[in-house]
Amino acid sequence: MLKRLLRHRYSKPALWALLVAGLLTWYMSGSAERTVHANLVPDLDKLQAYSEGSYQNYINPYKDKARPAETIQIQGASYSAADGCDCQVLENYEGAAGSVLRTGDSGSVTWNFHVPIEGLYQLKLRYYTVPGKSSAIERKLSIDGKVPFDEASSIMFDRVWRNHTEDFKLDNRGNQTRPSQTEVPRWLEEPFKDRQGLYADPFRFYFSQGEHSLTLTGLREPMVIDEIVLYQEPEPPSYAEIKQQYEARGYTNAKGVSVKIQAEHPALKSSPTLFPVADHSSPATEPYSASKIRLNTIGGTNWKLPGQWIEWEFEAPQDGLYQLGFKVRQDQLRGLYSNRKLYIDGVVPFKEVESLPFYYSSKWQMFVPGLEKGKKKGEDKKEREEPYLFYLTKGKHSIRLEAELGDMSTLIRSVQSSMLELNEMYRKIIVITSADPDPIRDYQLGKRLPELPEILRKQSEVLYTVGEKLIELTGEKSDKTSILYLMADELRRFALDPEKIPENLKQFKIDLGSLGSWLLTAREMPLQADYLVVSSPDLRMPSPTKGIGASIKHNLASFGYSFVEDYNSIGNTTKDGKRITVWIGTGRDQAQVIKQMVDDTFTPNENIGVDLKLVDMSVLLSATLAGQGPDVAMMVGNGDPINYAMRGAVYDISRFPDYEDVAARFADSASVPYRYNGGVYALPEQQIFDVLFYRKDILEELGLQVPQTWDDVYKLIPFLKKNNMDFGLPVVSSTAQPAGALPINDAFATFLYQNGGSLYKQDGTASDLDSDIGMAAFKQLTDLYTDYKFPIDYDFVNRFRLGEVPLGFAAYTTYNTLSVFAPEIRGQWGFTLVPGTKREDGTVDRSVASYGSAVMMLNAAKEKQAAWTFMKWWTDEKTQVQYGREMESLMGESARYPTANLQALAELPWPVEDYKTLSEQQRWVKGIPEVPGGYFTGRILDNAFRRVVNAGLNPRDALYDQVILMNNEIANKRREFGLDRAESGGTANGQSGD
Repeated sequence: MLKRLLRHRYSKPALWALLVAGLLTWYMSGSAERTVHANLVPDLDKLQAYSEGSYQNYINPYKDKARPAETIQIQGASYSAADGCDCQVLENYEGAAGSVLRTGDSGSVTWNFHVPIEGLYQLKLRYYTVPGKSSAIERKLSIDGKVPFDEASSIMFDRVWRNHTEDFKLDNRGNQTRPSQTEVPRWLEEPFKDRQGLYADPFRFYFSQGEHSLTLTGLREPMVIDEIVLYQEPEPPSYAEIKQQYEARGYTNAKGVSVKIQAEHPALKSSPTLFPVADHSSPATEPYSASKIRLNTIGGTNWKLPGQWIEWEFEAPQDGLYQLGFKVRQDQLRGLYSNRKLYIDGVVPFKEVESLPFYYSSKWQMFVPGLEKGKKKGEDKKEREEPYLFYLTKGKHSIRLEAELGDMSTLIRSVQSSMLELNEMYRKIIVITSADPDPIRDYQLGKRLPELPEILRKQSEVLYTVGEKLIELTGEKSDKTSILYLMADELRRFALDPEKIPENLKQFKIDLGSLGSWLLTAREMPLQADYLVVSSPDLRMPSPTKGIGASIKHNLASFGYSFVEDYNSIGNTTKDGKRITVWIGTGRDQAQVIKQMVDDTFTPNENIGVDLKLVDMSVLLSATLAGQGPDVAMMVGNGDPINYAMRGAVYDISRFPDYEDVAARFADSASVPYRYNGGVYALPEQQIFDVLFYRKDILEELGLQVPQTWDDVYKLIPFLKKNNMDFGLPVVSSTAQPAGALPINDAFATFLYQNGGSLYKQDGTASDLDSDIGMAAFKQLTDLYTDYKFPIDYDFVNRFRLGEVPLGFAAYTTYNTLSVFAPEIRGQWGFTLVPGTKREDGTVDRSVASYGSAVMMLNAAKEKQAAWTFMKWWTDEKTQVQYGREMESLMGESARYPTANLQALAELPWPVEDYKTLSEQQRWVKGIPEVPGGYFTGRILDNAFRRVVNAGLNPRDALYDQVILMNNEIANKRREFGLDRAESGGTANGQSGD
């Protein structure tokens, strides 16, 4: 009976389960004897069609040219011409022998030189990192008056950083606080190489025999130039050759010595983002605490970009051969690996350590070069017999690990090139079909785009090959290969039948976005380090983990302390003097940075303690009314200060005698939202406004110019529509606004202010949108959507990347997003002033509205002078610059801070030309005033807009009906707060800041 039950009830499901599990295991693991695809591409670089101006296309014709051993030195001080450069020749500068040249952050310098032998040369620069804006130095390279390839238009040179202190400070809770990062000015020697790490070797440049010129144009940051050298980068020997040298020279193993170097204490680093971080996941991390925050590791997701390096120094106790060990964790890249290049005393000792792969593991591991386990296909999965040995003399040495792409660079270049070609084909397709094609219409894509099938077939082969090669590198299938195979299959089907594209166009667009995301993640090489070990070969490396007993004890202790320790509170380091309470509603990282700045610069100088609390700011009003609120609230929305002021909850800071001096730090438009009834109730922190983003490549392709006025926009729209492209205007503001209030439409505010209109009557008692200017501005806005069919709901960044929206309004902070998250269009886009409206005198009005955040003092603050001192310190130029740089060092370029302080904005690391554009646009910014009931304005505008666009109502009638509701709301609020006879202080027109 039992056998019958098993046979009939369980046998078939069990067999099916085993079959499915076996298939899944085979699919995920791949097969070593996997049949090679018939269309596998052996050499991706030869097949791939890179962008016309790429380095790959530049170097291909010269690959077989000679590489002379001749070294040519060009002295910086011997320049032949300078244009717009703040140049200065210095003598014996910072230990340099002879004359050197100091260059500013803009302008160009040219050198003439003679090349005796034709061939390919590499370039390197010896420079000194003079103080600037704490960002990487950026230059454009021209040879004989021309930029040789696109990548040469932006060459980056590192600065060098270190921890400000070796001993980490403790707060009053016993937690270690992150040290600030200090720049180390010094002489450096760097080759001219790809800033994205897509080419492992430094760039090579072809020079014919004879006279040539070389020009460096400043894009960002000053520098002192000693010399430029044409040379050949030496090829490191193999380990077998080095081993023979060891034997020939009689080197012997060191004995009985081991040196441990804590990774969180590096000597130098290439970026301020490489700061110590706390790891609480294992009892084996050093130093360890079950309850307190200990900064015991370095790197992680902060150490992931190609070119970032960390260097440690140590003392070798005796001459001899040593092995190296790195206690690391790579728990971010499943299906990929993180790569590092190893330097000993500034030199790659042998070829095998040019690319050290750190494979995925959720646990800490001890990585010993030479003993790493093979994971590539065809590579032995067992550990090798002996580690690599490195000869060290007794005394001081350095170890450097640099993130680099290694073998991944070719694959990423291929996918990036494929992405560019597919984006171009996508734009050609939507010219015929539009972005939303009719599924039953025959567009005859095969006939109208005869090159389409061949391009899709070729890119299918390229992506399939990349997927195969990725499996060879990693030894496994993963989600990183699935998108490549999916896209390759999709392109193959489209190549066989192009008429399937229109019905699958939306999915094709989504897959293109996924391919762009693949490019981002594949370039990231995160690695977290706990410590390094330099030991004699006769000693065992320490275990990276502890026993199960220690793990159980750690987990139990962590669980117990979670009931006692408050890890969300920001500790402080002060005990005496006045104290104020400050609330902040942003992330813990921001709060930690501010607290550290308070402890470093504010409290010691002012003798005022700050109790900084990280809270949900939605409880601010209720806490204030209950008498439990703070003295100062930071980073509050535009509407909050006046809403609180109407209820008597915020203090009028214009009563302080030095208010006018403090207000001069900001554009007048930044203070407009915080003025009410003759008082001022906050200081601006951030000011965000729109600029015009545009795709250089698409406009050039269409033969169009960047529009300067709205008349130019109207002339440009038909050309965009002819190609099924759009001009982007934000319907709902892309900038920050307080929760619960619908933002005022950015585009409407632009039209209104450019024509001299205002949102409210002069005394703020009623809306002014029913004026002739208001009605005309509203009709101008709605006509763009009813007559020209502008997109209403869209993702600007994604459609801008794909080229569907080659021009559009967006907050200038979108620059940060595009710089980091759209690497495939780097150099192909820019931003400029918004189109303006011509005035009667012929000038162009480029007014835009602004939004932002503020810091305000609550009326219940007992130490008002101390609170005011804090507000002045926080909005001061030096503090804002330090905070902006700290945040950028913490979170990268995408976190660049949009400060409202005019001088601080000038000191943040914007490229020179981009800052000039921002500064010019800021002159036209108008602040949006706040009045009782003003929160209703955004809502009534949106209601009227959608009634016109969706229901076809007349714009004047739709807006007039809503203005009546708006005026009723304002009247109700004025009666509620007893303001019928009060005057609004003359700020309601929002015209301040002209």
